[in-house]
Amino acid sequence: MPSSVVAKMIYDGDSETLRIVYVSGMVYDYKNVPLEVYQAMKNSGSKGTFLNKHIKDNFEFEKIND
Repeated sequence: MPSSVVAKMIYDGDSETLRIVYVSGMVYDYKNVPLEVYQAMKNSGSKGTFLNKHIKDNFEFEKIND
């Protein structure tokens, strides 16, 4: 099911970086995200809810674009 918040998710297993491209066009890299967390988000019914509950306040992030 398409997300109303997350347009795209890209995971780099080498650096454990989860790149989230928001529907708004904003891009953030979340650091040190374990593969299991990425897989759980990928399989979740609501990407936005999972992001808010399990990613945003638990991992360091970097804003990629302005």
